[in-house]
Amino acid sequence: MGKITCANVLSDVYATGVVDIDNVSLIISLSENMTEDERNIIMPLIIKGFKDNAASVGLKIDINNATYNPWCIIGGTATSVCTQIEYINPLQIMVGDVLILTKPLGAQIACNAKRWSENPERLEKLNKVVTMAEIKTAFQQAVLSMARLNKNAAVLMHKYKAHGATDVTGFGILGHAENLAAFQSNKVKFVIHTLPIIKNTLKIANVVGSNENFLKGKTPETSGGLLISIGRDVAEDYCRELKSIEECESWVIGVVEEGENEA
Repeated sequence: MGKITCANVLSDVYATGVVDIDNVSLIISLSENMTEDERNIIMPLIIKGFKDNAASVGLKIDINNATYNPWCIIGGTATSVCTQIEYINPLQIMVGDVLILTKPLGAQIACNAKRWSENPERLEKLNKVVTMAEIKTAFQQAVLSMARLNKNAAVLMHKYKAHGATDVTGFGILGHAENLAAFQSNKVKFVIHTLPIIKNTLKIANVVGSNENFLKGKTPETSGGLLISIGRDVAEDYCRELKSIEECESWVIGVVEEGENEA
């Protein structure tokens, strides 16, 4: 959880192409429902995960507060003072661009399936479409994806002269695409034609009742990838180089057409 939180916090900055971050803070609340032994074991592990992911890109963290709450809440802030050349204005997307996604969708669904598998009645429903091994594999893939930083994707945005980006998190890919399109300087329309997903998450979505939203790109994500608008002529090279660095796929999932700032 700590690594995922760190990746999620840093992602907002990486989405602007800024890769040199000055300050990272962890904001954490302790659950009142945890026993003292649970807090003493779980919370240091979460903090360690956050620190380790930050340290992997040369960052040290501050811990701003550790209050009590009915729930364990983890978040943070990341800030950078940068020059204009280090920042990619996300509002300069052009007609003719293509849209790249750097992580698959379905992490929340995979996590929900893991929780469902702990309930015998729900597990019985899931087992009609997926095995327990497939549930565990989807969950493991989701965790690895959510914990992966978007820094390399941001670095390559400069090399391949991306025109803008957003990270994909709680509003789902459609919500974030709509928000990015709405504020563009040019009159554009984002047309998303492909939704890359973690294997078996569509089957799971059919069981848990979220398949309609999933297919419409409305399912929330946590610490998702970057949705990047980039020139068609360099898109495949971008995806190929990112894979060579991270050994993970990215995909061309749509196009930018002339329109009324919508997706």
